[in-house]
Amino acid sequence: MGGGVSEVDARRWSDGLAGLCERFARRFARSGSRESALAYMRGLLASLERKNGWTVAEEAGHCGPERIQRLLNRIDWDADEVLDDVLEYLVEHLADPGGVWIVDDTGFLKKGVRSAGVQRQYSGTAGRTENCQVGVFLGYSGERVRTLIDRALYLPRSWTDDRERCREAGIGDEVEFATKVQLARAMVRHAVDDGIPFRWVTADAGYGYSKGWRYELEQADVFHVVATTRYDTVVTRQALDHPLHDLVADLPRQKWKRRSCGEGAHGPRIYDWARVEVRPWHRPDRKHWVLVRRSITDPTKIAYYIAYAPVGTTLHELIAVAGARWAIEECFQTAKGQCGLDDYQVRRYPGWYRHITLAMAAHTYLAVLRAQHLEKGQEWIERQT
Repeated sequence: MGGGVSEVDARRWSDGLAGLCERFARRFARSGSRESALAYMRGLLASLERKNGWTVAEEAGHCGPERIQRLLNRIDWDADEVLDDVLEYLVEHLADPGGVWIVDDTGFLKKGVRSAGVQRQYSGTAGRTENCQVGVFLGYSGERVRTLIDRALYLPRSWTDDRERCREAGIGDEVEFATKVQLARAMVRHAVDDGIPFRWVTADAGYGYSKGWRYELEQADVFHVVATTRYDTVVTRQALDHPLHDLVADLPRQKWKRRSCGEGAHGPRIYDWARVEVRPWHRPDRKHWVLVRRSITDPTKIAYYIAYAPVGTTLHELIAVAGARWAIEECFQTAKGQCGLDDYQVRRYPGWYRHITLAMAAHTYLAVLRAQHLEKGQEWIERQT
């Protein structure tokens, strides 16, 4: 804990983390494994310059990293089951029926060629092609919470086409190639089946451009505002494949509204926004729109979204959902900076899931802790007024 934190606060912080770990203690056959999981999460949350097997082991008072390495690589436990327990904890404390699920991916820079899924590929984190792993994540943004609720390691075809290489990295023969969009679709379906409260789904154009995924969301009546590209097409009264850039090219000035889509690092993110109704022959209680975002300083910079929502949905609501996508970037930043999401030395496929799951659990714990702290501060303010 940092300076200025009292001994009582530190003890409550530690006890709360132990309480979360107790929720999934039954997933480990031995008490030593349960203790290692708690020690590992405490290490991930500690103020360490670098969080790896050695530094986390030292923080836990271990003689070496062997217990941590066994936890991540050799002990038999199911990371998906642990994640299910963490999500129950999240829903219990911070469920938001108006919440937004956010799909995005992030890169993990790596050396060598042996880590599962590693190759030279584009990393949005680095903003260029690097030797890295790419994880696809499902984020959750609600009134009181921003955290990560699911994850999948992307395996390029260079891996899934080489089964011997996969076996050496702990990737089972049943794991086939899946695009990032397919991984995202599976995570959203799983979250729906688990009954995690939400109202919206959003994603950037790398995912939102998929007509197949948008159709699947629509068939499940999942409301969404997903980014796409100017080359996408929609159904209008004029055409079955109406290009988006043609659709909005001649929008009258009064159609554009200057609005903020949320707070950014430098204050409100303000753009000009407009929407155009599309898909005119559809069920009467739902509507489709093309939502358009235009830069104030450079009107040639235009972003496009496809929206599906109830008839009475306002432009303000659609803008808020589109803006919620940035919340997952904040999650990546805090999970990497405070919870060691990208500090790991595992190479095998199961080890990646185990580390990422425990880092996500630590991040969720911080999100709950922060919400409780803010609630207590609000209660104090109300008592003073």
